[in-house]
Amino acid sequence: MFCRVAILLASVVLFFTGCASPRYVYRYVPGRTATLSDGYASAPPAAPPQVHMAVAAANRIAGSAYERGGGHGAGGSGTYDCSGATSYVLQSAGLLDESMPSAAFRRYGRAGEGEWISVWARKGHAFLVIAGLRFDTGWTGQPEGVKWTTRSRPAKGHVIRHPANL
Repeated sequence: MFCRVAILLASVVLFFTGCASPRYVYRYVPGRTATLSDGYASAPPAAPPQVHMAVAAANRIAGSAYERGGGHGAGGSGTYDCSGATSYVLQSAGLLDESMPSAAFRRYGRAGEGEWISVWARKGHAFLVIAGLRFDTGWTGQPEGVKWTTRSRPAKGHVIRHPANL
């Protein structure tokens, strides 16, 4: 009887979790997770140079306002959309040659989560997870704009990619 109840309960849980939207889930890993203070991140000391460069680039634009199409032009407009911010950070770290729209990030680099940097992308949105912290333009608990956060977010329809050379 106990086994039947356990199987039924497991089936119900599996059914409902299978219907739920996948989420980016924040995980703190000592020595591998960046720290966040006053809206700015610090890379773990042992992180590769590209991670330090990506964190520094993200910190330069953290707090910038959101603007559709922002961040894709030469010279920097001071405003960014999701893919403009993602492109800026990856270009600054030497991990991307030219700016890309969010849907194109679905084919960026290699499939799956990266050891240090992951790009979550779907048609219409992209965000980064760098050393365990999310860098995004939404779902931060604050008004839209480019920010670091430890908050999870719905990620239905996103694919996860990572730089091929990191």
